[in-house]
Amino acid sequence: MPRSLPSLNALRAFEAAARLGSITAAADELHVTHGAVSRQVKLLEQRLGSPLFHRAGTGLRLSETGSRLLPVLTSAFDLMEAGVTQATRARGGQLVVSCLGTFTMRWLIPRLFAFRAAHPGVEVQLSASDAPVNFLRNGIDLAIRVERPPWPADITVRPFIEEEVGPVLSAGLQERLRLRVPADLARATLLHTETRASAWQDWFAAAGTAEVRPAGAQTFEHFYFMLQAAASGLGVAIGPKVLVDDDLAAGRLVAPFGFVKSGLSYVSMRPRREDARAALFEDWLVAQAESGTPA
Repeated sequence: MPRSLPSLNALRAFEAAARLGSITAAADELHVTHGAVSRQVKLLEQRLGSPLFHRAGTGLRLSETGSRLLPVLTSAFDLMEAGVTQATRARGGQLVVSCLGTFTMRWLIPRLFAFRAAHPGVEVQLSASDAPVNFLRNGIDLAIRVERPPWPADITVRPFIEEEVGPVLSAGLQERLRLRVPADLARATLLHTETRASAWQDWFAAAGTAEVRPAGAQTFEHFYFMLQAAASGLGVAIGPKVLVDDDLAAGRLVAPFGFVKSGLSYVSMRPRREDARAALFEDWLVAQAESGTPA
């Protein structure tokens, strides 16, 4: 039995205009003219026998019919886009991995050659992000994030590193400050990051020691900048052990008080569907973490 659907172009034009709140923005996204989008929306309104927008000046406000139709169309286009993307990747063997930026640079990339050597048929494309993951819309096969239970029920989550954190600084700065107990941090400049502003407070609490008033403080936008500043001798940073293990092994950083568990874990997250490439990568992550071998 043939499908009784309006024109796909008309549905796309309405969905884009409604999602973006603008005919002009929809025209830009679809690479057509403003008039073409308006005509397609009018054709769809005629087909449905009901207005989809209430037009007020230059703005658009969804009608009752438009409000019911938009989420259905957005979901349908997301599914179609994901299906096409998956079919393309399956042919090319590409695996898109969304990963925290600092973890990507300091842990994942230095070890990625081992995965490529073991699985030369799987091309890994890395996307640095710490934002919530929309697997369908963003075309992500697997994401690496720092989370704590409970895990979402609609995706597969596999912890592979239990996070531990502790103060880290350059060997040269440690020689000058001679930090022996946490109270000695009062003589230091403490380095902070905007992405985890409470890291020092959390560490003092987890270590069971009183907070100190430091000699100075400096805040950086990302973990990577903060850890680089610590390695350069600018102060003492709170470092997740997994991100500084290689620096500790190479002597670029020292950890005078060791590390304590933060309650967070590095986890791999992926949709609940069969994906042999994602499963291979997930198994490799676990094996790399369990080996504990510096890159």
